[in-house]
Amino acid sequence: MHNAAASTRNVVDHPVPVLSVVIPIYNEQEALPLTVARLRPILDGLGVDYEVVGIDDGSTDATPVIMQKIRQDWPELRIIRFARNSGHQAALTAGIHRAFGEYVVSIDADLQDPPEKIAEMFALAREKDLDIVYGVRGDRGTDTFFKRRTAGAYYWLMRKLVGKNMPNQAGDFRLLSRAAVDALKSLPEHQPVYRLLVPWLGFNSGEVVYVREERVAGSTHYPLSKMVRLALDSITNFSAAPLRLATWLGLLSFLVCFGLAVYTTFQYAFGSTVPGWSSLFIGMLFIGGVQLVCVGLLGEYIGRIYSAVQARPAYFVGYDSAERDGAAPGAKTSDHPA
Repeated sequence: MHNAAASTRNVVDHPVPVLSVVIPIYNEQEALPLTVARLRPILDGLGVDYEVVGIDDGSTDATPVIMQKIRQDWPELRIIRFARNSGHQAALTAGIHRAFGEYVVSIDADLQDPPEKIAEMFALAREKDLDIVYGVRGDRGTDTFFKRRTAGAYYWLMRKLVGKNMPNQAGDFRLLSRAAVDALKSLPEHQPVYRLLVPWLGFNSGEVVYVREERVAGSTHYPLSKMVRLALDSITNFSAAPLRLATWLGLLSFLVCFGLAVYTTFQYAFGSTVPGWSSLFIGMLFIGGVQLVCVGLLGEYIGRIYSAVQARPAYFVGYDSAERDGAAPGAKTSDHPA
């Protein structure tokens, strides 16, 4: 899954940090300085060696320049830059795969998830020997009514598919032990959805509850279209239930058509058949709709099989500040999910 040669070559020898904090970043020129100002004192106060892995997901604003300036004063900041924008989950994958720490925390750069909870996660994991600590959103009052309702529907559906091991209202703010990270790296997922994969591991876990805050600056990078895509990826990557749904829809269609055939036969036998378009029109719409739904579901799965067979990398790393040569953006350093 992970090209070890690509991710480790030319890496400078250094002590393994106890904690790695992975931050996917895309066009966060306004939020990034505020995030660093709030995050750094917390990590400095832990009293352990740490690294902050900032994944620049092909930002087009001043984010890369700001990250380099911050790193001049904060050597614990490690910069990984993609050759192009590859998406939040790809950035998260790169950070998790390339992090050196014994524990790895993932958090977004918008400060909606409070970095102060990292210390609580870290302490809980070490005290109770946990492999996973989830950040659970106890209050989403800062989100819109629509987002709260759609998020609630998403977690309800995912718990139905994955089981009760999936914490309710747990996003990508979590802590993983090195054992959990290695387990994730060993999985042959082409499009991983960590909200489902991490609970699926079944490792010892705990929870830290927090209040979700408003975005500190800028606008959301997760609009409705990306939320729908996440839900679709979650369902099709982790369950064959939609295919079974297509089977049941086909059976329902058959039963309806059989009932209409019986009804038509009786009407014909009693000589009361009257040519009409209503029943025919409704029947055609129903059968056509079911067929389109089934074909669409099959297409989603076939598309994922096609993508997996192509085996294209989910992202290309153009630069990693931990590498001795400091590959320039556009270099062919990559992690290749198998």
